[in-house]
Amino acid sequence: MKDSYKILGVDPGTNQLGYALIEVRGKELKLITLGILRLKSYEDHQTKLKEIFLQLQEIIETYLPKQMAVEAPFYGKNVQSMLKLGRAQGVAMAAAMTMGLDISEYAPKKIKQSITGNGNASKEQVAAMLNSILKVKIDTPNLDATDALGVAICHYYQTGSVAGGQKKYSGWDSFLKDNPGKKFKL
Repeated sequence: MKDSYKILGVDPGTNQLGYALIEVRGKELKLITLGILRLKSYEDHQTKLKEIFLQLQEIIETYLPKQMAVEAPFYGKNVQSMLKLGRAQGVAMAAAMTMGLDISEYAPKKIKQSITGNGNASKEQVAAMLNSILKVKIDTPNLDATDALGVAICHYYQTGSVAGGQKKYSGWDSFLKDNPGKKFKL
């Protein structure tokens, strides 16, 4: 399909990095894959960063996404953890840049708000909503993978009109006029 494209979502981490790929076909979203890069077994931080770079490049070569959306590190009390997360994010972005992907970054609250309507939603609530959005049972016990999927779908929602998907509306009246058969669950 002419307006089909793929988005890679990344939830950075130095022990586990979540990734997910979705395909966008018009207004339809399809889950391609999601998973975890397990990095705990690597002894030092530099080796973990190198593996993030190499393994993400391999994922990009395999699935050929055009865009990458990455979760921004959130502010925490542990400065060392923040530095490590920032490095993981930077290496992930460098891997995508060298492969020619467009990159966007989203704050965790923005992602949760985009997926569930609540910026303070739990990881479990986000995962449940992703099942509903994609109309599939996402069978992964690891929430880093579903977090990455949330990043990818958030990116689609935020840029759908630019990337060839969604139309922008001036309000609920114009949306409902164009979508008379749309059903909402409250």
